Amino acid sequence: MKINNELAQFRAQQLTRRAMLGKVTSGLGALALASLEAKVSAHPLAPVRRGEYKESPSYLSPRQAGARGLIPKAKRVIWLSMAGGPSHLETFDPKPKLTQMHGQPMPESMTKGQQLAQLQGQKLTCYGPQLPFAKFGKSQIEICGLFPQLGSVIDEVCFIRSMTTDAINHDPAHMFMNTGSQIAGRPSMGSWITYGLGSLAKDLPGFVVLTSLGQGGQNQPIAARQWSSGFLPSKFQGVQLRGKGDPVLYMANPSGITRGRQGTDIAAINTLNREYNSLVDDPEIATRIAQYELAFQMQASVPNLMDLSQEKKETLELYGCQPGDGSFASNCLLARRLAEKGVRFIQLYHKDWDHHGDIKNGVTLKAKEIDRACMALITDLKRRGMLDDTLIVWAGEFGRTPMSQGGNGRDHHNKAMTVWLAGAGVHGGMVHGASDELGYAAVENITTVHDLHATMLHQLGIQHDAFSYKFQGLDAKLTGVEGAQVIKSILM
Repeated sequence: MKINNELAQFRAQQLTRRAMLGKVTSGLGALALASLEAKVSAHPLAPVRRGEYKESPSYLSPRQAGARGLIPKAKRVIWLSMAGGPSHLETFDPKPKLTQMHGQPMPESMTKGQQLAQLQGQKLTCYGPQLPFAKFGKSQIEICGLFPQLGSVIDEVCFIRSMTTDAINHDPAHMFMNTGSQIAGRPSMGSWITYGLGSLAKDLPGFVVLTSLGQGGQNQPIAARQWSSGFLPSKFQGVQLRGKGDPVLYMANPSGITRGRQGTDIAAINTLNREYNSLVDDPEIATRIAQYELAFQMQASVPNLMDLSQEKKETLELYGCQPGDGSFASNCLLARRLAEKGVRFIQLYHKDWDHHGDIKNGVTLKAKEIDRACMALITDLKRRGMLDDTLIVWAGEFGRTPMSQGGNGRDHHNKAMTVWLAGAGVHGGMVHGASDELGYAAVENITTVHDLHATMLHQLGIQHDAFSYKFQGLDAKLTGVEGAQVIKSILM
């Protein structure tokens, strides 16, 4: 009773946070501090009456998100990030001319004055593709022969062989691919999308990240800032789930703590948070209100979600995975399950594509790890009627040089790379754009990361150049201010 009276007095006086912490009694001070640090939504056992506080919207309507009458083709995105920079020359961009010039000096007319990563100032020698290519499907698209499973569904896939990026080193290149800027602190694409359209999932985050590492052993770190919400409210940041072991640390309650007791605690803390938020209308308070409630719901939903033993044997065989093995294949299956649950943006990182040496064996290993899984994801979504409204994007952070590094590897390269898309109104069985005959630079229908982002937003029903957030006095956009264009020729 004493606490309620003092809280009412505090609200009436509308004290600042510093004044409140300085003037209240120690008991009330501890509770008030909890109201600032533990911001959760009301537990169902203790509902809050409508109108008791001003709640920030969890998402915008499509028109508020800049839809301008666009008809969305996609409900969700599954983004397959190949961390390390896959070589387009050993995967999806055949270059017979480079094979002919293997061992010869790289034409200086192409490289003079151009930005290179580790080969700057060194002798540049042509290095032919190290793996055979073959044609697949009715469309007879030529890709590396080590991707026969992907080849079996190639008529569902659109390859962009003219992709370019601004960055040439890993971390800024990941930042640019994820946020449209090389500078840390910008919102990731998954955060932009969940901010604009919200989530269809009731007991899971709207933006989920999964990572996997194959057998190559190059465990390059992937920083959590790659799925940060940046200057957007933090409730739109990505949540990483672990594909092996406990999906989220501290998911289980401590011994002696029941779910009912925890729910009661959350409801009590919620009441204090809502009281304070009614005064300051702070989006970060609203974030913690939502996130603590979400964490409470995830304790029940996530273990069931991650239990792949529920899947049919034929489905596990399709993906080529075992429950709980933490592989890229398992993560692809989890991505399908997350998509079914209504998660808006699902990003899978698969590491170990940084082949400065021994690129032949490196890509051979990577192809074996992802080929069947990519096919299975497309096949599984299609047979469930979900491919029509799920956009799949496969991309690294940059490509690799047509010049050799260390005799049997390739350096980072930002002037040409290949990405592919499938589903959600994208033309299957086609190739967009081209790099030159040596694979050094994009020359036909040159495409940028901003264009790729604009196309993704377009398929989600968002007009990219009207979708912004006021930050530091500017209308910040995922697609920047450089005049991004939707790649309309790849859309049905």
